Amino acid sequence: MFEDIPVDVSPMYEGERIRAANMFVELAGPKSIGAELVQVQESVEDGKVSVIGPEISEMTQGEIYPFGLKIDIQGEKLEKELESVIERRVHELCNYVKGFMHLNQRDQIWCRISTEALEAGFKLEHLAKALSVLFKEEFPIIESIAITVLTQEAEVSEFLEMAKEQYTIRDERARELSDEDVDVFYGCLMCQSFAPSHMCVVTPDRTALCGAINWFDCRAAAKIDPEGPIFEIEKGEVLDAEKGEYVNVNAAIAEKSQGMTDRVYIHSVFGYPHTSCGCFEAVAFYIPELDRIGLVNRDFKGETPLGIPFSAMAGQCSGGKQVEGFTGLSLEYMRSPKFLKADGGYGRVIWMPKEIKESVMEFIPEELRDKIPTEEDANSIKEIRKFIREAEHPVMERIKQAKLEAAEESEEIEEIEEIKVDESEFGEPGMAPVMMAPEFAIPASGGVKIIFKNAKIYAEKVIIKKK
Repeated sequence: MFEDIPVDVSPMYEGERIRAANMFVELAGPKSIGAELVQVQESVEDGKVSVIGPEISEMTQGEIYPFGLKIDIQGEKLEKELESVIERRVHELCNYVKGFMHLNQRDQIWCRISTEALEAGFKLEHLAKALSVLFKEEFPIIESIAITVLTQEAEVSEFLEMAKEQYTIRDERARELSDEDVDVFYGCLMCQSFAPSHMCVVTPDRTALCGAINWFDCRAAAKIDPEGPIFEIEKGEVLDAEKGEYVNVNAAIAEKSQGMTDRVYIHSVFGYPHTSCGCFEAVAFYIPELDRIGLVNRDFKGETPLGIPFSAMAGQCSGGKQVEGFTGLSLEYMRSPKFLKADGGYGRVIWMPKEIKESVMEFIPEELRDKIPTEEDANSIKEIRKFIREAEHPVMERIKQAKLEAAEESEEIEEIEEIKVDESEFGEPGMAPVMMAPEFAIPASGGVKIIFKNAKIYAEKVIIKKK
């Protein structure tokens, strides 16, 4: 089947990583531009393969080149709504090719070619031929397929703009539904070759972390490939609508993660946040000093207020891990009315890069738009605190109220001038009664805080140890 391709093509290479030490060239990625797009056409010349721009043999080792992958398909049963479903499989099928590594999706793709593949005589033409065969095998409804590979910057730039227009059309269509309108959610396992314990939960209000798969896409994918990596999850019993916790979703994620994760909040970064793969477009992260949330996207090159860049933060929560205070997400999810609803939505967001803010501006409550700083306004906790104070962010009122309540509690505690011991009431010396108090609180972090209200305490000794 692949006799004319000089490298092996097999699912066994899907998890292959190409590190810098054995990399010949890099395509697209954070330091260049790129995109991939599948479109259904009325007429397609089957098997046609084109490379516009330098071939691998014409490239310089160690350099980074722009990269576009344009795939046109035709078939009597093909519909426009299947485009993104088929397009998302580019990631999986590219990684079948030994010596070619594909990460991410849409206009976030990042690819590498190994020196071993170059030495074997591998070309981008071979990649296109392999994909032509693999796609027709995976989707029999594809009758004709033509693939164009772009490595010329001007051509890639023009293709990128066209691709973005198509992405926007798809995303806008998906905003018509909400979680309450459907009885079925979907699970996606396409990233398990890189994140074995991860399962994406896709709902009308929460697109897949990659941003390339929405609820409509999943519905179409499950219909045409019932045994594939995208499958139905009956919504079933709702445990917490605001946090987005469902009995059946928990059961599905426990099964598909091999028991690594058994509980997920779809709309929160706290408690049991959604696991993260590695293809997510952005990360939501908790800023404990301000008790607020920050957002950072993959393209952001600087450091976040936590003092680390996106890459370091992504490393902490990717690979299918569930890390409280961190979760990967798509940019489209930031446009959802349920965006981190359990945490306060944009009312809890205190920092984001300018690029993100501009792209989701119309979805941020109007009264908050000029009160959320970007990297141009603040880059540290101190600078953020100063900005929100001057901008009169609503959070300042909550902080003041919290301080006022803390002061009132301190005054009440000071009124307890003396703890007395009256051993005659308890029989033997040294015995302490069970302490009953209307309010008793010990927070989980930040030291130990004890609040007694309207309490009478008799004890010889009280010892409190952090467990």
